[in-house]
Amino acid sequence: MSTDTGRPETTSTPAMRPAQVLQAISGLMAAMFVVLVSSTVVATPMPRIMSDLGGTNTEYTWVLVAAFLSMTVTTPIWGKLADIFNRKMLLQLALVVFTLATVAAGFASQIGGPSHEGAAQWLIGWRFVQAIGTGGLMALGQVVIADIISPRERGKYMGIMGAVMAVGQIGGPLLGGVIADSWGWEWCFFVCVPIAVIAFVMIQSTLHVSNIRRKMKIDYLGAGLIVSGISILLVWISLGGKTPEAGGFAWDSTQSIVLVALGALLTIGAVVNEFLVEEPIIPVRLFAQRTFALASVASIAVGVTMFGTTVFLSQYLQFARGLTPTDSGLATIPMVIGSMVGSIVVGQLISRTGMWKPYVIGGAVALTAGLALMSTIHYDTSIWFVWLNMLLLGLGSGVLMQNLVLVTQNSLPATQLGAGSGAVTFFRSLGGTVGVSVLGSVLGTQVGDKIKAGLSELMAKLDPALNLPTVLVENPDCADSVERLGSGAVPAIDQLCEPVRMVVESSYGDSIAFLFLLVVPLAIVSLICAIFLPNKPLSRKTAAQQIEEELGAELSALEPAEKGGAGFRELVETGQITLPETDGRRRGSRYGE
Repeated sequence: MSTDTGRPETTSTPAMRPAQVLQAISGLMAAMFVVLVSSTVVATPMPRIMSDLGGTNTEYTWVLVAAFLSMTVTTPIWGKLADIFNRKMLLQLALVVFTLATVAAGFASQIGGPSHEGAAQWLIGWRFVQAIGTGGLMALGQVVIADIISPRERGKYMGIMGAVMAVGQIGGPLLGGVIADSWGWEWCFFVCVPIAVIAFVMIQSTLHVSNIRRKMKIDYLGAGLIVSGISILLVWISLGGKTPEAGGFAWDSTQSIVLVALGALLTIGAVVNEFLVEEPIIPVRLFAQRTFALASVASIAVGVTMFGTTVFLSQYLQFARGLTPTDSGLATIPMVIGSMVGSIVVGQLISRTGMWKPYVIGGAVALTAGLALMSTIHYDTSIWFVWLNMLLLGLGSGVLMQNLVLVTQNSLPATQLGAGSGAVTFFRSLGGTVGVSVLGSVLGTQVGDKIKAGLSELMAKLDPALNLPTVLVENPDCADSVERLGSGAVPAIDQLCEPVRMVVESSYGDSIAFLFLLVVPLAIVSLICAIFLPNKPLSRKTAAQQIEEELGAELSALEPAEKGGAGFRELVETGQITLPETDGRRRGSRYGE
């Protein structure tokens, strides 16, 4: 028996059982997996790819910059769109964009005929488009999970998502080496298409999210200013301090000054615009909220650690330890294990206890300790000690990466969930992009100086009888190694004679350790942010339920004056209130429609 009170009702989305939740996010996990594998599978064969396409050093640099650039600048835009349009549709759109761009990039070897003229530019262009889809999937994945899982239960499922991401990160480079050697590097782009198709179908059939929207305006000017301003600054950071042969320019060059001035002007304009518009892309006013501000700052440090340590650990293992690309991928397993433990185990503990702050602080401590210990390594440091430090790095980043988003979502109004989540993900990506670029520039300078000093010291020791460098007298094959290093390129480590090889390994080992030391202050900042995060209890309501409650409150407020009148109908017709499609007619009929 039901009673018609004549007032609008809001029906809360019923709580889902764990099996239903896993089924609902299975397609999302498959999509995240294919994105990470597709993004990392080309890392191992990329030198061979650019060599086959006849790419220059400048084009090789842009292949790397393109992916970071478009992913970073589009992330907050995807997040804001999630507050306006159907999130499931946007998720599928991002997956389609990513997949089509990945396939198109794989046809680079067919461009330009035998000489492959223009093939490298083709690859760079589609890498730009590919990373647009990556940014969408990264931002929307967090929002969709928030739609169907309450913050109290979200930790364990985000932990599972983190584990899937870790497997994708470690499996990609290993898979890339095998595919490139067996089938050809083109298949590194094509291999993920079947998984992407399966993910699309799974999302369509298993993911069901509420489509309750408010009437909102898209800030086109803000989006343009953000994309252009941040893009120019990222290009400046990525290419500044590099030689013209590598596509770069000196920091004090006219080109550098023009780029930084224009980028700063556009970025300042974006910030001013975001303060003035009604519906900003990045809600600058949210920085007045302590949780959002602290989580955003901490995310920058996490981004530098996540992206930077992955890139430079690979170089340490290959250039300082002499491992092959495949072996270096296997050697990062301790970091992956740490990340999985931090994501899954801590996620389960947070969901069971409702306590999150001790784990977030503990993750920041582990991250800081891991970076500090990694700053002490050398080329001959015990590999067990390196693995222990990598385990700490993985543990810290695994805990912080997922739970900083969780804490932020728990503090945001449901109607700003997409924009807020996208902003936090944006700052993490921004930190990673800037961190890799700056640290890479520092590494290039450090390694060059150390190799030059090491070789000078090696050649300074003369044989008294022949008046020749002792190293060449005792190791005649070192002449070729010295000549190769003098060309400005580092050859394969296993092709160097032992004395010269030791110089190179020592230079890379000490230089990369210095990079970890530079990141320690950022990790300390993330620890301070974690300590001062407000310890707000995790809500047991999903975002969809919160939005339905807000909708119900708006309608109930109209009842005394507008019951059955034109006021309510006007709000519905103008889109200021959008009723759920399943029962919109039934509710409307109660008001004479």
